[in-house]
Amino acid sequence: MSPRVLPERPLPGHAVCLDLRTVAAHDPDDTVRAALDAQRPGGERRFLVLDTADRLVAHQRLYERLSSYGPARVVCLAVGERNERTVRRTLTLRPPAAGVLWLFDGVEDDVPGDAVLRPLVDVLATPEVFDAVLRALGEVVHGVAVPAVRVLEHDLTDEARERAWRQAVEGLVGQEVPVGASAAERVPGALALLLDEGVPRSLAGHQWLPPGGMTGAALAACEEAVAVAADGHQRVRGAAGLLTRAGADVDLPGDIERVVRELGRVRAVVADAFGAAGGSRPTVEHRAVLRDRGVELPEMPREITRAGIVPALRDHTHELIGRGLPLRSVAARLSALSARTAPVGSTARLTRLDALCGPERLRRLDGRYAFTAGGPRPAAFAVTGLLALLAGVWPVLGWVLGPAVGVVAAGLARLALRRRPNRSPDGRTDGGGSTGAAPRLLGGLLGGLAGAGLGLFLGPPPWAGALALAVSLTAVVLLALRDWTRGVDDWWARADPEEAWRVLGEVRNLVVTTAVHDWLFAEVRHHCSAGAGAVSRLLGDLADTADAHGPGTAVPPGARFRAAARSREDRDGGEWGERGESLPPRSARSSGTSRPRDPHGDTYGNAYGGPYDPHGDSFGDAFGDSFGDMEDDRYGDPYGDTYGNGDDPHRSPYGDRNDPYGSPYGDREDRDPYGSSGRSTATPESFARDPEAPYGGPSALPAPAWLERRHGDGGPLLVDTLVGDLVAGTLLILDRCWAGVERDPGAPASPVHEQRLTELLDDARLRLERDVAASPPPRPDGPRDPEGPTGLTAAPADRPDAARLSGVAPDAVARLLLAGDDPGLTVTLCGPEHLRLLSHDPLAARQVRFVPEAMRRGAAGDDIWRGTPEDVVWTDAGRHAGILRLVPLRADVVHTVRAEEAEDQ
Repeated sequence: MSPRVLPERPLPGHAVCLDLRTVAAHDPDDTVRAALDAQRPGGERRFLVLDTADRLVAHQRLYERLSSYGPARVVCLAVGERNERTVRRTLTLRPPAAGVLWLFDGVEDDVPGDAVLRPLVDVLATPEVFDAVLRALGEVVHGVAVPAVRVLEHDLTDEARERAWRQAVEGLVGQEVPVGASAAERVPGALALLLDEGVPRSLAGHQWLPPGGMTGAALAACEEAVAVAADGHQRVRGAAGLLTRAGADVDLPGDIERVVRELGRVRAVVADAFGAAGGSRPTVEHRAVLRDRGVELPEMPREITRAGIVPALRDHTHELIGRGLPLRSVAARLSALSARTAPVGSTARLTRLDALCGPERLRRLDGRYAFTAGGPRPAAFAVTGLLALLAGVWPVLGWVLGPAVGVVAAGLARLALRRRPNRSPDGRTDGGGSTGAAPRLLGGLLGGLAGAGLGLFLGPPPWAGALALAVSLTAVVLLALRDWTRGVDDWWARADPEEAWRVLGEVRNLVVTTAVHDWLFAEVRHHCSAGAGAVSRLLGDLADTADAHGPGTAVPPGARFRAAARSREDRDGGEWGERGESLPPRSARSSGTSRPRDPHGDTYGNAYGGPYDPHGDSFGDAFGDSFGDMEDDRYGDPYGDTYGNGDDPHRSPYGDRNDPYGSPYGDREDRDPYGSSGRSTATPESFARDPEAPYGGPSALPAPAWLERRHGDGGPLLVDTLVGDLVAGTLLILDRCWAGVERDPGAPASPVHEQRLTELLDDARLRLERDVAASPPPRPDGPRDPEGPTGLTAAPADRPDAARLSGVAPDAVARLLLAGDDPGLTVTLCGPEHLRLLSHDPLAARQVRFVPEAMRRGAAGDDIWRGTPEDVVWTDAGRHAGILRLVPLRADVVHTVRAEEAEDQ
């Protein structure tokens, strides 16, 4: 039994330990009542009682009370004085329900009696060993025996334990993550709908803006105005627009003005709708307001509901934690999710609306742009002159026809300027323009005269002159039409009234997005944001609690929870728990211990990576030499120098005399199983003055001769196993708060969750000290979700073996079990003067071999366990393995006292 496992919190299934040796110091009824009230999973009632051998009869009533609530099994460790030669007991302590182990105090002069009792109680409290010993006592004469023991203890060095615990807590908590530094995560479908601003598939065909509504009518009018302007542009841009009066009635500047007016009206209607329902949580009345403004909201789609948000958050949180992210990283990601899903209201969309069709965009659409055609003026001068020269080569007629080509080109340019598209027919709106008529006229005149002179010199036939004139005129007309079309298109592109179509599409999408995410999903988004924020804050508080727990630091019972409760009450002023209630605080167990570093930790090393001696120097060839040397100082002793009773015969080895829960491991301030010279030696009195002062004290006693300790430096899977246990326990804590998040995510969490994390850390630290975390965490109470996070902690059969956790190979244990039934392997817990009291019948003794199940599973393999006796008791937990022989007494040594005689005494 670990020093953390006291009667007020026994390990699940382990025997409840109580000490009747000092009942005179306090009410014995309180001691028994406390033992009876201790929780017993499965209803099994096992009691391991420490008593003085000469008081067994006097305490008959106390033993009877242990069975007052139903059948109970009792193993009594009766501690006798060196001068005692007989033992007296009542019928209550007879098999099969009870048995007595008689051992003597002070057998080893250099080892205090309680230092012998402590590891023995540790072994006997294990349920499998307890039951096996009780059965063996039933086969022994009178049910009374003297124990003979040989035990090997596999544990960690102080440095390895503290290092593993520190790394495990750091793996659970992680580092501080800056706000906004978390990356986007893949989220469940229900949450993804709130993040991508898309429209659910079931609403793809919904008509958000009915044509008869205010917004729909404004959009339709604007689209019609753009269509009219685009049609006018098509009528003007061709040859008909320049050479005929087909585009004479087209008023493109007026059409564009109408587009700007209608687009401004659309903006006003949409902005009015955004402002009318601009709160972050629109009400039912807002639906009517939006309907009046032409926005029709449907019912909630089937893809997302308010009731499905918290389960999606739970799955997302479990998925993040299951990927190995520490609590602070998960909290940062949930905080980012909360910020992204927080409803900001449709008023915040006005900025985007202004960017689409705000005053700046309207002014640009309504701007007056000049009409320019004809290309670069030097090029127009040269081209027109060349065509006029070609027409003037006709002899004699060329003097007239050459300049006439220039006049035609200038005339067409002048016509294009007069019919420019940026001028209203009535002249009300005119953006001005230039078509290059003058360069064409000048170039044509000069080119025509030059061509006439060239014609006189060359003297071409008349048909050649006529052909040249036809080519020149055709080219002039075609070039004029090209320049007109290009000019109109260039002006239309700069005015760009068709951009209004793209703007209207974006405005429509903006309205639909706003309708979905700011109006229809407002309540769901608020619920998601509040829930994600609540879980993020809870995870942050749990991380702070784990940090405050502090590796290697012992905290007084209840102090940590009281501090957390005060902090939360000061900050929040309210709380929610698993059912909305606040649970009373439970005593927080010490979480930090340290033991003197064993020099053999480096010798044995890691079972799979470091060097170790699989047999150990102390085992020798025949086991015998080693067990006689186990009191060697190099092994150290973890059991402390405060366990002896000293000069006070009434001092309770359970601690405070007024504490009915006393421990066989010494006073309350000495519950550190390993001791550390650097720890505080605070007493209950100093704790009353300073509630934050830790308990603990130094200890350096030798181990009893029958106990050999082997310390490892930690196996390769120790830290990962501890982190997995802590993560799985944290998810179980979260499982109890989702109902509160669903009910009221805005309410602050109850400090009870931080208390549970403290208990989780204490339990993990307890199992680290008890059996190097080889045993799995206790199963949670109540029904569990079959799809919950139970897979994060390996099943008992799948957990790493003890060698990969402690770094100590199990070879020595296997060889001890294979050594046979040689009585010389064990040390009888009595003095030489008591040997004549024992039965010398070798067949009368009973033997119990026990080994933790973790030592034979996994990578250690089965080869070393071949030939192991079938009667070996495989325990679920513990760090001890060995042999316990029950040596019966002679028939005249045990006296049974009947009830009447006991009452007389």
